[in-house]
Amino acid sequence: VGEVLSPTATHQIVGRRARLRATVERRIAALRFTWLRIIQVCLAAGLAWLVATQVFQHETPFFAPIAVVLVLGLAIERRGKRAYEVALGVALGVGIADLIVLLTGTGSWQLMLVLGLAMAAAVLSGGSAMLVNQAAVSAVLVATLPAPDIAVSLDRFVDALIGGSIALAANAISPIDPIRLVRRHVEPLLTRLSGTLIDIADALSEDSHEEIAAALERARSLDPAVQEMKIAVEAGQETLWLSPLRRRHKSRVDQLAEAAEPIDLMIRNTRVLARACVRAIDLNEHVPPIATASIRDLAASVNSLDSHLGGSPGHSAARESALRAAARASAALEETSNLSVNMIVGQVLSTATDLLLGLGLSREDALEEVRSARAKMDL
Repeated sequence: VGEVLSPTATHQIVGRRARLRATVERRIAALRFTWLRIIQVCLAAGLAWLVATQVFQHETPFFAPIAVVLVLGLAIERRGKRAYEVALGVALGVGIADLIVLLTGTGSWQLMLVLGLAMAAAVLSGGSAMLVNQAAVSAVLVATLPAPDIAVSLDRFVDALIGGSIALAANAISPIDPIRLVRRHVEPLLTRLSGTLIDIADALSEDSHEEIAAALERARSLDPAVQEMKIAVEAGQETLWLSPLRRRHKSRVDQLAEAAEPIDLMIRNTRVLARACVRAIDLNEHVPPIATASIRDLAASVNSLDSHLGGSPGHSAARESALRAAARASAALEETSNLSVNMIVGQVLSTATDLLLGLGLSREDALEEVRSARAKMDL
């Protein structure tokens, strides 16, 4: 006879499996999102090397591709002013380090001197922490290489300028659609959120410890994707600033940006909702079927919100499903008022409010619609 695991042990095993699955999914999604960027960095680095060797006749233009990687590697999601700061930091660090190494040679005290002067110069130039860090990294690279002669020293500085300039050009003319950039993060995030809500509802229906533990872990695993979404929103807005030709997309990008915070709140509420359902199942407290149905309504509303943000009709369907969820949740309190159901209802109502905010309603209007949903909607 096999050993029977306690609910706690079962939760731990299911949780580990869910975390592993979520990690694999995140990494595959990250590769899908970045493969075009990787190609961009490779092409820009190759072009920088080609220009430095063929146009400027430099024998080993090490810092040309290095500058490309440093600039694009950080600026690919953080565009605009920060890209220029990285390029300036690289050139500044290389220039100062080469001058000092040329006069004093290489060694421990030279490394410390070069690093201190490069960082001080970056601070005096009014640069941010990013500029200071890049100046420091570039200075360390130079200070640890063999001491150059004057010609090589000048070549290194020029190579850094070549690489930085090509990286900035690639950054500015990159064919990145700001809407697609943001949607690549928002769409899978909302799909995962909808699936998590369905998992929670299924676990309640089956009264399953294992399923609710997995649903809770899935809800927790959404946090990194939220941060990536916010970075993508910022990158999309900066892309509009860099590329005047894409400013016709401003209204759509603004719409996605305004929805980002409500989506974050929806995910936080979903985590709390999952914990409330864990409590209900562990304590064997009665949860009316209409409360479970309200969670499924939230999932449907999230799907419709995704369609709306993607440019397809979905505003009315998302609003109707969110209000139905609020109405059903409120009705659940008429059947029972145990603590678990109160917690579940509270999170459903909060999530429904956030959904309406994601559709563009003001907070006052969203709260009023959720409060009056039970009285206005026939169930």
